[in-house]
Amino acid sequence: MKASAPLLLEIGCEEIPAGMVAGACGELKVLLEKYLSAENLLGEESVETFGSPRRLTAICRGLRVRQEDVQREVVGPPKAVAFDATGKPTRAAESFAAKQGVPIGSLYAVSTPRGECVAARQVILGRPAAERLGEILPRVIGEIPWPKTMHWTGASGLRFIRPIRWIVAMLAKHTIRFELQAVRAGNSTRGHRFLGKANIPVTGPQDYLSKLRRNFVLARPVERRQKVEREMGKLASRRGLQVNSDDALLELVTYLNEYPTAILGDFDAAYLELPEEILITVMRGHQKYFALRDREGKLAAHFLAVINLNLDSKGLVRAGHERVLRARFADARFFWQADERCRLADNLAKLSQVTFQAKLGSYGEKVERVRALARWLAEQWLARGVHGVNVADVDRAAELAKCDLVTDMVREFSELQGVVGGLYARAQGESEEVACAVYDHYQPTGLSEPMPRNLTGATVALADKLDTLVGCFAVGLVPTGSSDPFALRRAALGAVRIILGQGLGLSLSEAVAAAARGFAAHSLKLRVDRETEKKVLEFLVDRARYVFVQSEGLANDEINAALAAGWDDLVDAAERIRAVRAIRKTGNFEPLAVSFKRIRKILEKAGPEDKWRLPAVQPELFEHQAERKLHAAAQRVAKEAEGHKRAKRYREALQQIAELRPEVDDFFDQVMVMAEQEGVRKNRLTLLRGFLDEFSTIADFAELTPAEK
Repeated sequence: MKASAPLLLEIGCEEIPAGMVAGACGELKVLLEKYLSAENLLGEESVETFGSPRRLTAICRGLRVRQEDVQREVVGPPKAVAFDATGKPTRAAESFAAKQGVPIGSLYAVSTPRGECVAARQVILGRPAAERLGEILPRVIGEIPWPKTMHWTGASGLRFIRPIRWIVAMLAKHTIRFELQAVRAGNSTRGHRFLGKANIPVTGPQDYLSKLRRNFVLARPVERRQKVEREMGKLASRRGLQVNSDDALLELVTYLNEYPTAILGDFDAAYLELPEEILITVMRGHQKYFALRDREGKLAAHFLAVINLNLDSKGLVRAGHERVLRARFADARFFWQADERCRLADNLAKLSQVTFQAKLGSYGEKVERVRALARWLAEQWLARGVHGVNVADVDRAAELAKCDLVTDMVREFSELQGVVGGLYARAQGESEEVACAVYDHYQPTGLSEPMPRNLTGATVALADKLDTLVGCFAVGLVPTGSSDPFALRRAALGAVRIILGQGLGLSLSEAVAAAARGFAAHSLKLRVDRETEKKVLEFLVDRARYVFVQSEGLANDEINAALAAGWDDLVDAAERIRAVRAIRKTGNFEPLAVSFKRIRKILEKAGPEDKWRLPAVQPELFEHQAERKLHAAAQRVAKEAEGHKRAKRYREALQQIAELRPEVDDFFDQVMVMAEQEGVRKNRLTLLRGFLDEFSTIADFAELTPAEK
């Protein structure tokens, strides 16, 4: 059994932004495992990484203490060159042996593509792990990617998210020697900035966590999170309250504190007159507080804060938080009352002074485009018999949707855009349909985020997202890599989710074209060419693929097969994908899909269609019974399947098509497609071309990957 020892690495630095800690831990794990594996030091144990505001930690409990010796064969000059006719070594053999550090007598002959050559077996001695780690670890630390970095020892120094203040690097009980930016690796960590010791010697992973815990640092995030949840639950239950669920905020406070402690505070119940969306946003957005609800689910005049201290026995910290929140609520109430004095629609004129994007004009211009597109969409729904949409409501909601952008409330709390617009609309007498549509029109913002509550809101949201996509693509603001400043991926994802979630039969290409016309029809006079429309459509279909995989767990080949037969109506495409999934495991279907692949390859090898395709299949040219049977069966099944397709009974249609397997198998068993006689050959190719076209309107079976046996 190879000797192993635990590795401990801790990078101690100034406070890292909370949103970056988890990602950096993941990158640290990947980098360490890459380099340790490359050096043959990583055994069966993987690397564990975790972090807190002031440290990133990596532990591997089974690192090899020494690299294994490696033998390798080095091929040298041809044997005829290395040895003379009498078998004596020449100067070439002596030089080769000396270079490899082996005696001439150990050279041996090997066969190679260039003939018989001499070779030497070279042994590369493994180095101690501590020695290699001293070279690897500084490289790993320097390669951790961050969204932003900084210098702290000069422009030529290491870039890192925050200044590094200490490094712990130990293999078993021994310190790994290296220096990084004048910080020498050692065996001493640091406790909590205010509550712990500044110098804590450790002997390795075995006492690292326990010593930090005694110095008020819970190094593992899961331990910090559990402490927060446990303490908040106790404090809330004592008052008969429940914590307002907020996983994102819980994750944030977990990485904001090294020793989180929950405290409960109060605020004046008079502030409960404000909408709860505003109160919760003020608490969580600016102060990182958790809201509380009573047994009836109503917002309570209390909050929970998480502090980076052990306790608040005198209540001084609680009083400070209450004082800050009181001022915040007072501001929010002032903004609410000031904004209410102005009709929401009166803000329309102000939107012409707010830039949406330099090349795409103002928000005022965007509102006019969205209104026109939303009306067009509503008319599409009505033409398709969709109930629950009113063109006048859609137009009014689109008109008001962006008006809250110039309110004091949104200027102070930008995350409330849309929400406060809906609240003001309701308070000012707009219908519930319109108010909800304004409130929801930014939704959905992600794969699992809520959808607009009514079709009016869905219509305005879809129009808004399509306008943004087409406009940004038209002026070259296409997402690249991780750069997506206008959140176009999110807009496309939201558009796809609205169409699929509402089950809205819609021509995607017509919708994109309608959005493009909006730019030419209004003051910008921006011409969106067909190539840009095509790129937008490809972008939307790509997001649709993502939704199909992530939300419904559909297989990529099933998606490819259905979309190859048509993607313009995403709702219809989704139904066809589900039909393929339902039917593909039946006995005939996948073997028939293999035959479709064969047909496609035959047609591709036959060359350009205009050289061989006939106007129609000519039965009088059939020479085999198998040809006649396939042609007759295909015509019969095509008629039966067509009725199912018109009624969107795609599963039943696919079942009908799958029943053609015996005729297809017989055809390929008995018929040579590429016959010598030109007329017969062309007729058979035309038969297969028509067969492929006729039965690929639901899905292109050739895209399906046969299941592994």
